[in-house]
Amino acid sequence: MRIVVALGGNALLRRGEPMTAENQRANIRRAAAVLAKLIVAGHALVITHGNGPQVGLLALQAATTPDAPFPLDVLDAESAGMIGYVLQQELGNVVQDRLFATLLTQVRVDPRDCAFTTPTKPIGPVYDETTARRLAAERGWQIAPDSDRWRRVVASPKPLAILEAEVLGLLVERGVIVICAGGGGIPVVEREDGSLIGIEAVIDKDFASALLARQLHADFLLMLTDVDAVYRGWGTDAAVPLGIVRTSDLAPGDFPAGSMRPKVEAGIAFASAGKPAAIGRLEDAVEIIAGIRGTWIEPVDG
Repeated sequence: MRIVVALGGNALLRRGEPMTAENQRANIRRAAAVLAKLIVAGHALVITHGNGPQVGLLALQAATTPDAPFPLDVLDAESAGMIGYVLQQELGNVVQDRLFATLLTQVRVDPRDCAFTTPTKPIGPVYDETTARRLAAERGWQIAPDSDRWRRVVASPKPLAILEAEVLGLLVERGVIVICAGGGGIPVVEREDGSLIGIEAVIDKDFASALLARQLHADFLLMLTDVDAVYRGWGTDAAVPLGIVRTSDLAPGDFPAGSMRPKVEAGIAFASAGKPAAIGRLEDAVEIIAGIRGTWIEPVDG
């Protein structure tokens, strides 16, 4: 199968873990070992990944420089290259008879998207509320709760087109395992003369992955994170994991906006085009593909 695999930022850097190069590489090595099993099984993978923790850290570092800090679209590109490099290297260390490539990916968004007036995408480290509010006042951030902590939030517009999809398709047809749309891709807008320019935002990688999967005519969308399934009633005593569900069985509003809701919406968007999507833990990837673990989202007529 041709599978678009979306690695969550928390699958690459665990919650509460120091954001060091060593920790990130260790987690990427763990992810590579799991993805290698899918490659060896004969699946053609296109791998995307989140960048919330990483791009937030880069933004913090950039803010300490005496010159004007780089905008978020440039930091998106930097984090995509950084994560892609390590992931490509670790995959090549495990599967030595395949070709791998990391491609920086521009994603067109609408400059009038309401996300620019209502930021929701959490980036960077977590803080207690007092610290978060102090940093927001000092740095002009917008902040929001993230579980029992607080994080900076930025605009996360919906992706409209993966601009390098044709190039990606050519690589996939030649058997290359491609790492792309890192951090949801680099957000760009089209000017009146047809030229492109970056815009400050971080695109949700699950929405971008669903769009990419449709543009590449993938057979399956696999979203890997740090929880074993989608839960109805998450965080309550009545929480129930979902197994195989149809798109008509799900209401995205029933799930937390900052965590599972984008995955559910992305799964519905892809499955509505006629192919299944699934959500689950990184460690369970092989079992999820087999239909044994995780949550499957199938088309209504699937």
